[in-house]
Amino acid sequence: MTSNSDEPPLIIERSESGVYTLVLNRPDKINSVNMAMRDELWQALQLLRDDSTATCAIIRGSGSRGFSAGADISEFGTAPSLYESREARLNRDLWGMMSKLELPLIAAIHGYAYGAGLELSLYCDIRIATSGSQFSIPEVSLGYIPSAGGSQTISRYLRRSDAALMGLTGRPLTAIQAYSAGLIHEVVEDSELYQRSEQIADTISHYKPEVMRAMKATINRGADLPLKEAAQMEQLQASMLSTGSQ
Repeated sequence: MTSNSDEPPLIIERSESGVYTLVLNRPDKINSVNMAMRDELWQALQLLRDDSTATCAIIRGSGSRGFSAGADISEFGTAPSLYESREARLNRDLWGMMSKLELPLIAAIHGYAYGAGLELSLYCDIRIATSGSQFSIPEVSLGYIPSAGGSQTISRYLRRSDAALMGLTGRPLTAIQAYSAGLIHEVVEDSELYQRSEQIADTISHYKPEVMRAMKATINRGADLPLKEAAQMEQLQASMLSTGSQ
Protein backbone atom coordinates (compact mmCIF):
# COMPACT_ATOMS: atom_id res chain seq x y z
CA MET A 1 0.00 0.00 0.00
CA THR A 2 1.26 3.50 -0.85
CA SER A 3 0.01 6.83 0.44
CA ASN A 4 -1.25 9.60 -1.81
CA SER A 5 0.64 12.87 -1.35
CA ASP A 6 -2.72 14.56 -0.77
CA GLU A 7 -3.47 12.33 2.20
CA PRO A 8 -2.76 13.70 5.67
CA PRO A 9 0.17 12.14 7.56
CA LEU A 10 -2.16 11.58 10.51
CA ILE A 11 -5.80 10.53 10.50
CA ILE A 12 -7.95 11.31 13.53
CA GLU A 13 -11.18 9.47 14.28
CA ARG A 14 -13.53 9.75 17.25
CA SER A 15 -16.26 7.37 18.38
CA GLU A 16 -19.49 8.37 20.09
CA SER A 17 -18.08 6.99 23.34
CA GLY A 18 -15.20 9.46 23.24
CA VAL A 19 -12.51 7.03 22.03
CA TYR A 20 -10.06 8.67 19.65
CA THR A 21 -8.02 6.74 17.10
CA LEU A 22 -4.87 8.35 15.73
CA VAL A 23 -3.62 6.63 12.58
CA LEU A 24 -0.03 7.26 11.50
CA ASN A 25 -0.56 7.56 7.76
CA ARG A 26 2.65 7.25 5.76
CA PRO A 27 2.47 3.55 4.88
CA ASP A 28 4.93 3.82 1.98
CA LYS A 29 7.52 5.08 4.50
CA ILE A 30 6.47 2.57 7.19
CA ASN A 31 4.87 5.53 8.96
CA SER A 32 8.20 7.20 9.67
CA VAL A 33 7.78 10.46 11.54
CA ASN A 34 8.59 13.49 9.40
CA MET A 35 8.10 17.15 10.26
CA ALA A 36 4.59 17.21 8.83
CA MET A 37 3.52 14.21 10.90
CA ARG A 38 5.17 15.73 13.98
CA ASP A 39 3.10 18.89 13.49
CA GLU A 40 -0.09 16.87 13.11
CA LEU A 41 0.68 14.76 16.19
CA TRP A 42 1.33 17.89 18.23
CA GLN A 43 -2.08 19.30 17.31
CA ALA A 44 -3.76 15.95 17.94
CA LEU A 45 -2.22 15.68 21.42
CA GLN A 46 -3.45 19.16 22.23
CA LEU A 47 -6.91 18.03 21.15
CA LEU A 48 -6.74 14.98 23.41
CA ARG A 49 -5.54 17.14 26.28
CA ASP A 50 -8.30 19.72 25.91
CA ASP A 51 -11.29 17.46 25.16
CA SER A 52 -12.81 16.80 28.59
CA THR A 53 -15.26 14.31 27.08
CA ALA A 54 -12.50 12.12 25.60
CA THR A 55 -12.25 8.73 27.30
CA CYS A 56 -9.27 7.02 25.65
CA ALA A 57 -7.09 7.09 22.55
CA ILE A 58 -5.64 4.35 20.36
CA ILE A 59 -2.53 5.01 18.27
CA ARG A 60 -1.85 2.72 15.34
CA GLY A 61 -0.04 2.66 12.01
CA SER A 62 -1.54 2.34 8.54
CA GLY A 63 -0.47 -0.21 5.96
CA SER A 64 0.85 -3.71 6.46
CA ARG A 65 4.55 -3.09 7.14
CA GLY A 66 4.65 -1.52 10.55
CA PHE A 67 3.53 0.76 13.34
CA SER A 68 6.38 3.19 12.68
CA ALA A 69 9.97 2.83 11.48
CA GLY A 70 10.96 5.87 13.54
CA ALA A 71 12.13 9.32 12.50
CA ASP A 72 12.25 10.00 8.77
CA ILE A 73 16.03 10.11 8.32
CA SER A 74 15.61 11.28 4.72
CA GLU A 75 14.96 14.72 6.22
CA PHE A 76 18.25 14.70 8.13
CA GLY A 77 20.76 17.09 6.58
CA THR A 78 18.19 18.42 4.13
CA ALA A 79 15.56 21.13 4.42
CA PRO A 80 14.75 21.41 7.25
CA SER A 81 18.25 20.79 8.54
CA LEU A 82 19.11 18.42 11.37
CA TYR A 83 19.55 21.47 13.60
CA GLU A 84 16.10 22.78 12.64
CA SER A 85 14.61 19.34 13.15
CA ARG A 86 15.99 19.16 16.67
CA GLU A 87 14.88 22.73 17.36
CA ALA A 88 11.37 21.69 16.31
CA ARG A 89 11.57 18.80 18.78
CA LEU A 90 12.38 21.26 21.56
CA ASN A 91 9.63 23.69 20.57
CA ARG A 92 7.08 20.94 20.08
CA ASP A 93 8.07 18.30 22.60
CA LEU A 94 5.78 15.42 21.63
CA TRP A 95 7.16 13.05 24.23
CA GLY A 96 6.90 15.71 26.94
CA MET A 97 3.29 16.33 25.95
CA MET A 98 2.54 12.59 25.98
CA SER A 99 4.20 12.09 29.36
CA LYS A 100 1.89 14.72 30.87
CA LEU A 101 -1.27 13.63 29.07
CA GLU A 102 -3.76 12.21 31.57
CA LEU A 103 -5.94 10.53 28.95
CA PRO A 104 -5.32 6.74 28.76
CA LEU A 105 -3.38 5.82 25.62
CA ILE A 106 -3.22 2.45 23.85
CA ALA A 107 -0.61 1.56 21.23
CA ALA A 108 -1.74 -1.02 18.66
CA ILE A 109 1.55 -2.23 17.21
CA HIS A 110 2.26 -4.33 14.13
CA GLY A 111 5.44 -4.89 12.17
CA TYR A 112 8.23 -2.43 12.85
CA ALA A 113 8.34 -0.28 15.98
CA TYR A 114 11.78 1.25 15.62
CA GLY A 115 13.44 4.32 17.08
CA ALA A 116 10.93 7.11 17.50
CA GLY A 117 8.18 4.60 16.69
CA LEU A 118 9.15 2.53 19.71
CA GLU A 119 9.46 5.66 21.84
CA LEU A 120 5.96 6.73 20.77
CA SER A 121 4.54 3.39 21.89
CA LEU A 122 6.38 3.53 25.22
CA TYR A 123 4.65 6.80 26.08
CA CYS A 124 1.36 4.93 25.79
CA ASP A 125 -0.07 3.21 28.87
CA ILE A 126 -1.04 -0.07 27.22
CA ARG A 127 0.77 -1.77 24.35
CA ILE A 128 -0.78 -4.56 22.28
CA ALA A 129 1.35 -6.07 19.51
CA THR A 130 1.04 -8.67 16.80
CA SER A 131 3.19 -11.77 16.90
CA GLY A 132 5.28 -10.53 13.97
CA SER A 133 6.18 -7.19 15.53
CA GLN A 134 9.79 -6.11 16.04
CA PHE A 135 11.12 -3.53 18.50
CA SER A 136 14.42 -1.71 18.14
CA ILE A 137 16.47 1.34 19.10
CA PRO A 138 18.68 1.27 15.97
CA GLU A 139 20.36 4.67 16.18
CA VAL A 140 23.89 3.36 16.81
CA SER A 141 23.79 1.49 13.50
CA LEU A 142 23.10 4.82 11.80
CA GLY A 143 26.00 6.59 13.49
CA TYR A 144 24.28 8.53 16.26
CA ILE A 145 22.39 8.02 19.52
CA PRO A 146 18.78 8.83 20.42
CA SER A 147 18.16 12.50 21.21
CA ALA A 148 14.50 12.42 22.24
CA GLY A 149 14.65 9.97 25.15
CA GLY A 150 14.91 6.57 23.52
CA SER A 151 17.74 5.33 25.71
CA GLN A 152 15.90 6.52 28.80
CA THR A 153 12.46 5.12 28.01
CA ILE A 154 13.71 1.59 27.34
CA SER A 155 15.71 1.62 30.57
CA ARG A 156 12.50 2.32 32.47
CA TYR A 157 10.76 -0.74 31.06
CA LEU A 158 13.65 -3.19 30.73
CA ARG A 159 16.35 -4.39 33.09
CA ARG A 160 19.41 -2.19 32.76
CA SER A 161 21.39 -5.01 31.16
CA ASP A 162 18.64 -5.68 28.61
CA ALA A 163 18.35 -1.97 27.81
CA ALA A 164 22.13 -1.85 27.30
CA LEU A 165 22.04 -4.85 24.95
CA MET A 166 19.21 -3.34 22.95
CA GLY A 167 20.76 0.13 22.75
CA LEU A 168 24.37 -0.87 22.14
CA THR A 169 23.69 -3.45 19.44
CA GLY A 170 20.59 -2.03 17.78
CA ARG A 171 19.36 -5.62 17.68
CA PRO A 172 15.56 -5.88 17.52
CA LEU A 173 13.39 -7.80 19.96
CA THR A 174 10.66 -10.10 18.70
CA ALA A 175 7.15 -9.73 20.07
CA ILE A 176 7.61 -12.72 22.36
CA GLN A 177 10.92 -11.35 23.65
CA ALA A 178 9.35 -7.93 24.19
CA TYR A 179 6.44 -9.49 26.07
CA SER A 180 8.75 -11.58 28.26
CA ALA A 181 10.85 -8.48 29.02
CA GLY A 182 7.77 -6.44 29.99
CA LEU A 183 7.91 -4.03 27.05
CA ILE A 184 4.41 -4.92 25.81
CA HIS A 185 1.30 -6.25 27.55
CA GLU A 186 -0.23 -8.67 25.05
CA VAL A 187 0.69 -10.50 21.86
CA VAL A 188 -2.11 -11.19 19.38
CA GLU A 189 -2.50 -12.34 15.80
CA ASP A 190 -2.68 -9.72 13.06
CA SER A 191 -6.41 -10.16 12.60
CA GLU A 192 -7.04 -9.54 16.30
CA LEU A 193 -4.97 -6.41 16.85
CA TYR A 194 -7.50 -3.65 16.29
CA GLN A 195 -10.38 -5.62 17.78
CA ARG A 196 -8.42 -6.27 20.96
CA SER A 197 -7.28 -2.65 21.22
CA GLU A 198 -10.85 -1.46 20.74
CA GLN A 199 -12.09 -3.90 23.39
CA ILE A 200 -9.72 -2.41 25.95
CA ALA A 201 -10.63 1.13 24.88
CA ASP A 202 -14.33 0.26 25.15
CA THR A 203 -13.83 -1.01 28.70
CA ILE A 204 -12.07 2.21 29.67
CA SER A 205 -14.71 4.36 27.97
CA HIS A 206 -17.41 3.00 30.31
CA TYR A 207 -15.68 4.49 33.34
CA LYS A 208 -15.89 8.15 34.31
CA PRO A 209 -13.27 10.14 32.36
CA GLU A 210 -12.27 12.14 35.42
CA VAL A 211 -11.69 8.92 37.38
CA MET A 212 -9.50 7.44 34.64
CA ARG A 213 -7.46 10.62 34.31
CA ALA A 214 -6.96 10.77 38.07
CA MET A 215 -5.96 7.10 38.16
CA LYS A 216 -3.36 7.53 35.41
CA ALA A 217 -1.99 10.69 36.98
CA THR A 218 -1.70 9.00 40.36
CA ILE A 219 0.17 6.00 38.96
CA ASN A 220 2.58 8.12 36.90
CA ARG A 221 3.33 10.76 39.51
CA GLY A 222 3.68 8.23 42.29
CA ALA A 223 6.20 6.14 40.37
CA ASP A 224 8.95 8.70 41.03
CA LEU A 225 8.12 9.24 44.71
CA PRO A 226 9.00 7.29 47.85
CA LEU A 227 6.14 4.96 48.79
CA LYS A 228 4.99 7.04 51.76
CA GLU A 229 4.80 10.24 49.72
CA ALA A 230 3.16 8.41 46.83
CA ALA A 231 0.46 7.02 49.14
CA GLN A 232 -0.19 10.50 50.52
CA MET A 233 -0.47 11.85 46.99
CA GLU A 234 -2.96 9.09 46.18
CA GLN A 235 -5.06 10.03 49.21
CA LEU A 236 -5.06 13.66 48.10
CA GLN A 237 -6.12 12.72 44.57
CA ALA A 238 -8.92 10.51 45.92
CA SER A 239 -10.11 13.29 48.22
CA MET A 240 -10.10 15.84 45.43
CA LEU A 241 -12.03 13.45 43.21
CA SER A 242 -14.68 12.75 45.84
CA THR A 243 -15.22 16.45 46.52
CA GLY A 244 -15.32 17.37 42.86
CA SER A 245 -12.27 19.63 43.10
CA GLN A 246 -10.21 17.55 40.63
